[in-house]
Amino acid sequence: MTKVIDVNHLEKAYEQKNVLQDISFSIQQKEIFGLLGPSGAGKTTIIKTLTAQLLFEKGDVKVFQKPVSHMKQNVNRKKMGILTDNSGLYIRLSIEENLLLYCQLYDVPKTAIKEALNFVGLYDDRKKKVSKLSKGMLQRVVLARSILHKPRLLFLDEPTSSLDPTSTAHIHKGLRKLNEMGTTIFLTTHDMLEAENLCNRVAFLHEGEIKAIGSPKELKEQYSENTITIEKQNGEVEVIHNEPKQAQFVYDLMNTSQIKRIYTNEPNLGEIFMTITGRDLT
Repeated sequence: MTKVIDVNHLEKAYEQKNVLQDISFSIQQKEIFGLLGPSGAGKTTIIKTLTAQLLFEKGDVKVFQKPVSHMKQNVNRKKMGILTDNSGLYIRLSIEENLLLYCQLYDVPKTAIKEALNFVGLYDDRKKKVSKLSKGMLQRVVLARSILHKPRLLFLDEPTSSLDPTSTAHIHKGLRKLNEMGTTIFLTTHDMLEAENLCNRVAFLHEGEIKAIGSPKELKEQYSENTITIEKQNGEVEVIHNEPKQAQFVYDLMNTSQIKRIYTNEPNLGEIFMTITGRDLT
């Protein structure tokens, strides 16, 4: 499968302090890849490097199988969509007027505005001025702008950080649909549920280094303690290892109708991150 992003031994420093250290990973075409880490871990720096907004000291970085410096060219920038902390919107204009400017920039028809605003649930609000929008609405407008031209590669930096659960679920549904249509998605987040719900693979970033990488399922299996919790009808709780020699014990409990609930103990991504780094994702 084609590599859309290929990063090898990337290093980046600010004021002689390394903020990215020996970063290596690749992202395949049509993959949803999540970069998980707390604020200050270097997630935004990686996005700005991959979109040719920042230079780097060492390493080899390719996007669309070309050196990342080529992404400064207009023909290549049109292949990407970017949502970062910089909105790039004109606050005195309406939502619709802002997106019209980007239609001209991306050379796409005006009809793209309706589709993009329906995607984020803001079509009925298209006449509102950006200056009057809530933080959550502003985030959705920026997302609409980033997908206006149906990019082949979409960068999302904390895409749902300001959204309520209903809006978040709406956006997640739309991103899956966009991905099914062929868009590769690279997102950063410290929301473990968002990563589990959306991502084919995730990488844990801590203090500028990637500590682990894999699918959520693979990481959960790797760091699982392989135990089962049994809640009994009398309120007692048993935690046992999931192994053949415990089969008779479970059978006896079932045969005497003592089991109320039984489930495997699988760590979530936040717990795995804590195990690896000693700190949480917030």
